[in-house]
Amino acid sequence: MAKSTIRARARLKGDITTVKTLITHRMDSGRIKNKKTGKLIPIYFIKEVTCQHNGKTTVLAQWGPTISKNPYLSYQFTGGARGDTISISWLDNEGGKDSYSLKVK
Repeated sequence: MAKSTIRARARLKGDITTVKTLITHRMDSGRIKNKKTGKLIPIYFIKEVTCQHNGKTTVLAQWGPTISKNPYLSYQFTGGARGDTISISWLDNEGGKDSYSLKVK
């Protein structure tokens, strides 16, 4: 199995669960030229990120080509408990995708 492009952690403090996520992705805007050829590098970006808590969507983000390379996403929610499952997935404009699941600590 290929190595996941998603690194994440989820921590419960009081009644607030904080999820921090780092996604490895090139994220090309389509406006940068290749230094060797002088041609524009084709647009390539994550268009949707879905975050779930025990199967229920907590964050649905629709991104565009202006998001930076290797994007970082952090969010908080209430109602979590230690041991709950957090799932994160993304889909890019070329059909690439990845997903990752972890437990709240």
